[in-house]
Amino acid sequence: MPHWPKSDLVMSASNEILTSRAVHRVEARNIKAFLVLAKPEITLMVMISAGVASLLASDSFRLVVLVHSVLGIGLLAAGVAALNQYLERDVDSRMRRTARRPLPAGELTPRQALVFGVAVSVSGMLYVFLMLNALTALLGLLTLISYLFVYTPLKTKTRLCTFLGAFPGAAPVLMGWSAATNTLSLEAWTLYAILFLWQFPHFYAIGWLYREDYARVGMRMLPSVEENDERTTFRLILIFTKLLIIASLSWTLIAHAGTFYLASAIILGICFYHFAYQASLTRSKLAAKRLLHASVIYLPLLYLLMILVGINR
Repeated sequence: MPHWPKSDLVMSASNEILTSRAVHRVEARNIKAFLVLAKPEITLMVMISAGVASLLASDSFRLVVLVHSVLGIGLLAAGVAALNQYLERDVDSRMRRTARRPLPAGELTPRQALVFGVAVSVSGMLYVFLMLNALTALLGLLTLISYLFVYTPLKTKTRLCTFLGAFPGAAPVLMGWSAATNTLSLEAWTLYAILFLWQFPHFYAIGWLYREDYARVGMRMLPSVEENDERTTFRLILIFTKLLIIASLSWTLIAHAGTFYLASAIILGICFYHFAYQASLTRSKLAAKRLLHASVIYLPLLYLLMILVGINR
């Protein structure tokens, strides 16, 4: 057996440790990049919407159905998010807002993103089909197709893209409802209307904040014909906010939610409308950011109110 000098053994061990640490750092960066590719904030909101709909649809609390709904629909949402970034990788690389995403930043290759997106989407579809029902899987498939192959390519072709994208964007509540009941009732479509309308003040606020970025790459996210015509955008924000409040109040009659829900929904609606009105009045970045933050708070609070009323009914 050869005799190695102690210094060589120490150097070899040090190199092995450094190599191991480097490998671990690369693996950690890859894991983080894949997580970012799944758009965790949006995926979480999808999971919350699906879970709320599943809870509201059930006559009694069914943990297994709730878990399957949240996990399956969450997987599908993560896969769609990854495929969306794969399709938009060139546009993302030219926008300040998205230049740090994994594909433009070179953290992942397009092939890795495509394989990941397809694998997670297929896994989510199979999970929903096997653990829940065919109706929910069909809704998931229609959502995937309409989001990736209708909404995504239309972003650079028509200003109606935000309107058309709101249809698949509101689908999680339909999927959550069908996961629990295997049907779509009037209550399910009311929830769909609420989420559908909520998207306009939310995404128009984002579109207005980053309008120069979107305009630079030809993304037509705002509704106005003239790029500098701010009135159309904020007028539609107010219109859709009013419609959203009406839809939220209609839940009182359709779901027999009662006076407490009605009063609370009115208060929530007035608070949300205040931020929409202030944004419309000042047309400032600060007001638009406040509207965006208010939209992110409003929807979960409305969901929580629906669940609390449903439990006590």
